[in-house]
Amino acid sequence: MSPRAGAAGTPRRRRWTWVLLVAFVGVPLLEIFALVQVGQVIGAWWTILLLVLNSAVGAWLVRREGARAWTALSTTLASGRLPAREIADGALVLIGGTLLLTPGFVTDALGVLLILPVTRPLFRGLLTSAVTRRLVVPGPGMPGFGTPGPRRPGPGNDGRPGPDVVRGDVVDEP
Repeated sequence: MSPRAGAAGTPRRRRWTWVLLVAFVGVPLLEIFALVQVGQVIGAWWTILLLVLNSAVGAWLVRREGARAWTALSTTLASGRLPAREIADGALVLIGGTLLLTPGFVTDALGVLLILPVTRPLFRGLLTSAVTRRLVVPGPGMPGFGTPGPRRPGPGNDGRPGPDVVRGDVVDEP
């Protein structure tokens, strides 16, 4: 049995189930509600015109900020520095552009917030902390270092964490 076979009920898996449920059910319902509310206030044709206008302004904004992010990335790479901030900005512009492609006022508002240079640093910090939590492995002097890993039984492995060990003799032949 693989280590992932029993992971169906883990808290992490349950959390992602809720995130996907909200993304695929909750967000469309919220968008429909917002569209109906706006349509009742300004009328159906004005609502459609406003959605088209949102798309046009969003496309212009994505193009402008995407070009800025690309220029910043190229400049940073040319100077030999690590482009962490520039990569995060590019990712946020990409996510924001995707949200702007989705019809609706709620996703458009979030997309614009991700793209605007004034609000992007807030989301850059959130993105950086999320990526850091998932990718950075604790080292000496960091919290979590020295905690035992999973025990993997196997031939030559005495149950300690780490790679499987094959015991044998090294023979040098002339």
